[in-house]
Amino acid sequence: MPTQRKIDIVTSLTDKINRTRAMVVTDYQGLSHKQLEELRKLLRKLNAEFVVTKNALLKRALGKTKKFPEDALSGSSGVLFAFEDEAGPVKELVNFLKTTNLGTIKAGLLGATNLSIDEVNRLAELPARPMLLSKLTGQLQTPLSGLHNALSWNLRQLVWTLDAVKSKKN
Repeated sequence: MPTQRKIDIVTSLTDKINRTRAMVVTDYQGLSHKQLEELRKLLRKLNAEFVVTKNALLKRALGKTKKFPEDALSGSSGVLFAFEDEAGPVKELVNFLKTTNLGTIKAGLLGATNLSIDEVNRLAELPARPMLLSKLTGQLQTPLSGLHNALSWNLRQLVWTLDAVKSKKN
């Protein structure tokens, strides 16, 4: 018989799953409470959340739409929910786990796509969202500036020619 507390936890997890853009399931075993709070503080700045939960409650919250491999939901599990930027919080989590040498990545979910451990690590290697947006802006701007230069070239050449004629008359 489910208790009201478990129903509230599943409801909260379901809400987070529906709002998240990326999820990463980790084995947090070995991390102290202080380290977990430090990780949560880091992730809160990136609009992400790290939750320690029971696997049965997480499976129930995931429902039938989103699934993780069975081995990912065994043992102690902590879940990262990234609500805005997919790569930034995952990068922070992976770096935190590497620096503490505790905990491991079990699996990930990007949208509706399951990610393996290697794919989660590759996602963590991506540059931050502002960097990607600035690169995109630069790439979009380059053809426009080239077109502008090509179209204004004849006008510049005309002005230079008229200036040369003017200087010869003086």
